[in-house]
Amino acid sequence: MKMTPQELVAQIDEQACLDRLVDLVQHKSYTETDEERALAVHVHDIASSLGLQSELQPVEGSRVNTIATLKGQGGGSSLLFNGHLDTNPATSGWTVDPWGGVVDDEFIYGIGVSNMKAGDAAYLCAVETLLKAGARFKGDVILSFVVGELQGGIGTVRMIEQGVRADYFINSEPTDLQALTLHAGAFSYEIQLQGSTRHVSKRHEACDAAAAAAALVPRINGMTFSGVTDPQHRLVNRGHVGVIRAGLGDEFHEWRPPQVADRAKLLGTCRYAPSQSVDSVLADIRQMLDALELEFPGLVSSVASHDLRKDKPQMPPFEVSRDARIVQVMNRAYAHVHSTPQPTGAIMPPAFFGTDAAHLAAAGMQGIVCGPGGEFNTMPDERVRKTQFLDCVRMYMHAICEICELV
Repeated sequence: MKMTPQELVAQIDEQACLDRLVDLVQHKSYTETDEERALAVHVHDIASSLGLQSELQPVEGSRVNTIATLKGQGGGSSLLFNGHLDTNPATSGWTVDPWGGVVDDEFIYGIGVSNMKAGDAAYLCAVETLLKAGARFKGDVILSFVVGELQGGIGTVRMIEQGVRADYFINSEPTDLQALTLHAGAFSYEIQLQGSTRHVSKRHEACDAAAAAAALVPRINGMTFSGVTDPQHRLVNRGHVGVIRAGLGDEFHEWRPPQVADRAKLLGTCRYAPSQSVDSVLADIRQMLDALELEFPGLVSSVASHDLRKDKPQMPPFEVSRDARIVQVMNRAYAHVHSTPQPTGAIMPPAFFGTDAAHLAAAGMQGIVCGPGGEFNTMPDERVRKTQFLDCVRMYMHAICEICELV
C-alpha cells in the first residue's frame, strides 16, 4: 500500500541525518584543493551505496562534481537539488574544531556547515529516507553536489554545459528555510585614482588621492543604482568597498608619509537587480567619479570590472515569480512542517548573496533558493540549528513527493 507524504516524512531517522551531516563537515573541502575533490568522491560513494545512479562529472583539471539520480518510473516532472561542497577558509575566533563535527543540544558546528553542507546533507538525507521507505516516483530526482561555487559557480556552469537539466530546481543555499525568490547579481570592481603630490607644507597645492578615496567610500557604500523596473529590485542594490590602498607612485610607496599620496586604488563589489547590469552599474559609478573629480581638481579616475581569476563565471541576478509552481510547492512544504506561512520574496540578507540558482534559471529551469542555515553563516563557530536542518529534510521530502509524484 502506497504511503502518504506525511507517512513517509514520519520515517525520518533524525540521528542518522545528523550523522550524515557530521560526516560531511568532518571533510575539509576548501575550494580549489585536492580535499574538495576528495569530498566529491566521498559523496559519490555514498550515493552509489544507496543505489542511486551516480557519476563524477569533470569540471576543470582534476575537479569534479557529483551528480546522483533517483530515476523515476516515467510520466512525472523532474526535480534537481543543487548545492556546493567547497567552503570558505576557517578564520580566527573559533572556539571549537572547525572540522570536528561538534554537536551540542541545539547546534551542529563546522566551517561550511551553513554555507552549505547542511543543505547538501538535507537533500541527500531526504532521498535516503524515501529510498529506505520504499517510495517510488514518476519523475527523476537529481542531486547535484558541485565544486567551485566560490569561483562564480564554475561547477554548476560546467554541469549545465554537459546537459544536466530538470523541470524544477531547489538551490539549498542558507535562507533559514525562507523562500528566496529574488537575489542580486554580483561583480567586483576596481577604481584607480591619480592625483599629484606635494610636501605636507604645500598640501594646498596637491591633489590628495588618499583624501579622494576616503571621500568615495561612504558614497559607494550608500549607493543604489539606476534603471530598476520594479521597486523590489532596488532592495537588492548595494555597493561596497572592501580594499583601499594609497601611497606614492604606481608602487604605492609608504616610506615617505610627509608627502601627499598621489595614487589610490579601491576594490569592492556591487550587488544589482535583474533590471540592471554590470555595465549600467559601472556607468553609475563613473558618474559618481566625475563628480569627485570636480571636488578634487586635477584628479584622474577610472573604474572597471575586476576579476583575479581568468574565465571565472559571473553570478547574475536571480528572480522567480511568487506564483511559480516551485514557489507554491515550497510554501506548502513549509506549511506542512511548521503550520505557518513561509516568508517569501527578497529576504534579507540572503537577497545579497550570489548563488548558482542564477545559472540554473538562465538555463531555462524554474527554481527557488531555500535551505537550512544562515543565522550563523560565515563567521567563527559557524553553526546550524539541528531542528532547522531536520525540518529542511522534511520539507524536501514533501517537495519531492509533490513535484515528482508518488507511484
